[in-house]
Amino acid sequence: MVNLEDSEKAIDMFNYYELDGRKLTVNKATPRGSKPVQSSNYVPSHKIYVGNLPWQVDDAQLEELFGEHGKVISARIVYEMETGRSRGFGFVRMSIESKVDDWMARS
Repeated sequence: MVNLEDSEKAIDMFNYYELDGRKLTVNKATPRGSKPVQSSNYVPSHKIYVGNLPWQVDDAQLEELFGEHGKVISARIVYEMETGRSRGFGFVRMSIESKVDDWMARS
């Protein structure tokens, strides 16, 4: 995101945002198997996790949704390898990671 306020707005706006009848879960992405860190030992991350996505949402729609609040580097839906069906979550990388990290460390 361009600044801290944009990061805050995007996460506030889209956490529990209803999209096609499903409420999104939006927060800081963490490495697989770890729990979100909210202490002075905070490890910076440049990804935002978006969960509970409607099955039909694709990468372009996810990028468009978050692009309203800053420059999106990438937006990726995670799919089942065997069936090709969406797993209902994805990740968004925003342009200035440190601003997202600063805000997420406070929340």
